[in-house]
Amino acid sequence: MTTLAPGTGTLTRDALAVLQPGFTGTRAPDWVLRRLGDGLAAVGLFGRNIASPDQLAALTTQLRAERGDVLVAIDEEGGDVTRLEVRTGSSFPGNLALGAVDDTALTRSVARELGRRLAECGCNLDWAPSADVNSNPDNPVIGVRSFGAEPDLVARHTAAYIEGLQSVGVAACAKHFPGHGDTDVDSHHDLPRVGADLTTLHARELVPFRAAVRAGAKAVMSAHILLPALDPDRPATLSPQVLHGLLRAPAPEDGLGFDGLIVTDGMEMRAISAAYGLERGSVLALAAGADAICVGGGLADEETVLRLRDALVQAVRDGRLAEERLADAASRVRALAAWTVSGPGARSGAGAAADPGAGLEAARRAVRVTGADGYEPARGPVFVAAFTPVANIAVGAETPWGVGAELVRMLPGTGTDSYGRPGTDGEGPSAMIARVLADAADRRIVAVVRDVHRHRWMAAALASLVAARPDTVVVEMGVPQAPPSGALHIATHGAARVCGRAAAEVITGEVAGQ
Repeated sequence: MTTLAPGTGTLTRDALAVLQPGFTGTRAPDWVLRRLGDGLAAVGLFGRNIASPDQLAALTTQLRAERGDVLVAIDEEGGDVTRLEVRTGSSFPGNLALGAVDDTALTRSVARELGRRLAECGCNLDWAPSADVNSNPDNPVIGVRSFGAEPDLVARHTAAYIEGLQSVGVAACAKHFPGHGDTDVDSHHDLPRVGADLTTLHARELVPFRAAVRAGAKAVMSAHILLPALDPDRPATLSPQVLHGLLRAPAPEDGLGFDGLIVTDGMEMRAISAAYGLERGSVLALAAGADAICVGGGLADEETVLRLRDALVQAVRDGRLAEERLADAASRVRALAAWTVSGPGARSGAGAAADPGAGLEAARRAVRVTGADGYEPARGPVFVAAFTPVANIAVGAETPWGVGAELVRMLPGTGTDSYGRPGTDGEGPSAMIARVLADAADRRIVAVVRDVHRHRWMAAALASLVAARPDTVVVEMGVPQAPPSGALHIATHGAARVCGRAAAEVITGEVAGQ
């Protein structure tokens, strides 16, 4: 760890101001409080920081006792990507479910209620919504996090979501600019490449981001993706052509005219860190036009903060980063912080009227059922077989999903088990299906899948199971791209807890599906 010489003053404070680091634990470590006093203006919270709403409110109160205008950011999308309810599953369906309903008033209500809960806990910047057009159904990291595959639909729901969040004083951050939907690589692991030409980008990827800017989004998050049509050499997060020449440029110059805060996606993600390193990548991002460096999903310690602070200061001294650019970035961070405490929103969510049923209503309306004619609702115990893919990093493996918990509650005697890709534990496909059948015995089987179209092993297992037990109920909790199968097929458009409940209500006949 390097140590700066005394006398750096404003430069050091500006370098700290542009960082959005994470930390471990459910209370703020001493080093975080100390750095807030030194100029740090923001922190990022993750599931590891949250045990309950009361605990989270106490944590944010602790942070604000040190700095009253601190930006407390959180990666809370609702649906599959939840931090508020990381251990139970979300009370809100994700974007794909909202897009499936296609009621912008409902989307606005869901976002408003989510924002109200965030504000009540003291969070004032949400790294959401995803404004990506999921044009590639094989996308491993966006999927149900997108409102859909149609640009205008994604645009109108992106705008509605932003309006809902910001109406209760929580700044929205549209992501992942200029669009992560047409990728088949997860940028947590490697650098995705989007080969679309400029005409396609303007007609597809950029449509929702233009809507986000028009809706007044306070922040936009950059994507770690390479778009040769815009910049053949550097990923969007590090590209002046993308951030300054497109996102900031005025409309007459074919830009979006965005004047808010540009936040990077996590800089420790392999798409950046593997090729550029954390420090150099952060310097390049700021030089390209980013204003805030998100880091802390994987690196959550004081040494990381000091490394980045010192790298930014040294880059200014070396001439690799203009001092004016760093100062401008820091001023944009402080301007957003000021909006959260004295702007039109000013944490108004803490006193907003609650709408606790908004999430479940949306989840129920998003359910699509095939094969309902002649279906007899389950009245006795069933067996739930969840075919479980490896969770991507954005979702995380700790968040529960499925319909098992709801059906156990609703139908006593119900059994559940999870089945992974055959061969990972020495079990072959035939043996796995034989085990499912044996575990189920004479109970009706409910097979739960997630993006079955992306996983050959899952598709094969499901086909074998349905052939052996034609009365199987199939619940697809990912993108419903594969043809429906089973005696009853239920598409929930997401795997949030409320999506599981909505599906369970259809299976038991409590609520009729659409």
